[in-house]
Amino acid sequence: MPSPLESPSSAETPAALESPHRKPPASPLRGARPAERLCHATGVLLVLSGLVHLVVFAVDGGPWYGPVSWRKPVTFGLSFGLTLIAVTWVTSYLRIGERLRTVLLVVFAADCVVEVGGITLQAWRRVPSHLDMETPFDTAVSMMLAVGGGVLVVLLTVFAVVSFRRRPAGPVGMALAVRSGFAVLLVALASGAAMIARGVVLVRTGHQEAAYDSTAPLKPLHGVSLHAVLVLPALAWLLSRTAWSEQVRWRVVATAVGCYAAAVAAAGVWAVLTY
Repeated sequence: MPSPLESPSSAETPAALESPHRKPPASPLRGARPAERLCHATGVLLVLSGLVHLVVFAVDGGPWYGPVSWRKPVTFGLSFGLTLIAVTWVTSYLRIGERLRTVLLVVFAADCVVEVGGITLQAWRRVPSHLDMETPFDTAVSMMLAVGGGVLVVLLTVFAVVSFRRRPAGPVGMALAVRSGFAVLLVALASGAAMIARGVVLVRTGHQEAAYDSTAPLKPLHGVSLHAVLVLPALAWLLSRTAWSEQVRWRVVATAVGCYAAAVAAAGVWAVLTY
């Protein structure tokens, strides 16, 4: 298997990169199938939900930070919506059976709705969405969100493994961008799982406030890592629309990957120092 960091070669010619299941679209939205349109529409609705709650925050006020604030439906709506749209598009470059990809994407979309819905519900109830075991209902919501997070980890890990097992299709630099995006996304998933795991331990040992505070050091790492799967492939796609040579385009993508890795490393160091 060619290294994801190697420069463009004959292995990246259009004939070699064409998926055996489906040719990647020339445009992120052109030729979208029903499941893809469903996922894109769901992602847009989640983004709109985040923006609506930004207006709610502007009108209602209250703290921006803390376990009970309008920040959570805003940031989770925007993040989950953008991630769903990005993953739906980026996975079109993966060499994966179309039926399997459709099932995974539909489950992923449903899980995104459940996560944002649970967080939004608790925001309107003025109670924490995560790590809240005060009542049976709050415990059920917290556990639902935790299980949903586990489903996200499994689904996105499957896509990441597929991207590394077989070189993704697409223009020059897309294979590197897709693989790097999924690799960084796994860092976001790991940091998110670590926040939940440590928080649950603290809650169950009677340290509720400490549980909420314990997530702060990992939030920058989680946030920085979350959207590489959109930023890097989008850059590779935009570069493919230019008249630049393949060598130049590949070097730009490789430089962007290096910069993103440095940002993730810096956020990781900060998390270690402040954890």
